[in-house]
Amino acid sequence: MKLLWIIQSNQPPRFMPNKPEFPLRVFYDGSCMVCATEIEHYLGKDHGGRLVAVDISSPEFDPLPLLIPLESFMYELHAIDSRDRIYRGVEAFRAIWQAFPASTLYGLLGAVITMPIINPVARLFYKLFARIRRYLPKRHSCSSGSCRVDRGKPV
Repeated sequence: MKLLWIIQSNQPPRFMPNKPEFPLRVFYDGSCMVCATEIEHYLGKDHGGRLVAVDISSPEFDPLPLLIPLESFMYELHAIDSRDRIYRGVEAFRAIWQAFPASTLYGLLGAVITMPIINPVARLFYKLFARIRRYLPKRHSCSSGSCRVDRGKPV
């Protein structure tokens, strides 16, 4: 069984099961140009319907049933699999990449990101990105006030 490093705050690393159960709900900020572009890219490559995008900037999005504060969703990427397992930050990206065959670039990234040297570096860079994300350009071409990826569905 492959394992994945998870680091929470200042606690030592622990392990978590490797593969998510699909479909995987990916919670992204549709008002963030970088975030929405990234998720649109993955959805364009996902021909099996394994990824379901959920725009957390949509007025219809209600985090209450998920028991996760909106601030947490806004701080870092979240994904929830069909067994209600939650993946955050780097683990969310890894879960997304596992929606693709292991022989693809994303399948390879999903394996590389678990390496003991790569994983802490990826976490550090993701934390830095998460801190500056709110200062990145926003989408302004949304008529409803919420930008949604085509296959996004409110929860």
